[in-house]
Amino acid sequence: MGDEKKKDPVTEEEEIQTAEEQSTEAEENTEAEETQAPEEEQAEEQSEEEKLTAELADQKDKYLRLMAEYDNFRKRSAKERLELMETAKGNAVSEILPVLDNFERALATETQDEAYKSGVEMIFKQFSDALAKLGVEVIDPTGQEFDPNVANAVNQIEDENLGENIVAQTFQKGYKVGGKVIRYAMVVVANP
Repeated sequence: MGDEKKKDPVTEEEEIQTAEEQSTEAEENTEAEETQAPEEEQAEEQSEEEKLTAELADQKDKYLRLMAEYDNFRKRSAKERLELMETAKGNAVSEILPVLDNFERALATETQDEAYKSGVEMIFKQFSDALAKLGVEVIDPTGQEFDPNVANAVNQIEDENLGENIVAQTFQKGYKVGGKVIRYAMVVVANP
């Protein structure tokens, strides 16, 4: 028993002090971890919130683009339907125009039978009114300046009584439906 070493009082003190320092460091580390843990959770919650906000903004953008695309499609389809209706109407009317031309020729013909003439006039008026209800407009540029957008010049003349580039005579009237020419007028242009 005499072989036991006696502990040096200084060494014991150092051990106690070292143990206390380690205990204090451990407490500080635990406190630091505890304060870091809520910060990490806040950062994680914040980043999760930011992710959701970004995803919501992305979905909203896609939705708005889809709505705009649908609206453009709807407008384009409506416009195409109107154009198709105008084209179909123009094609149908252009097939009937020779009949209208023959009615005009019949009216210009002299006849002794007044009942016959008034019957042809009534049919021509009724036919013209029906075309007007369909939106058919007559193009008769006689006396106006020549416009190649509505008339075809088939002849030229020199006339001192008319100005330059004026339509002197219309051989065949033109027609348009909804602003679209379905038959150009055939005209004689004076002083081109």
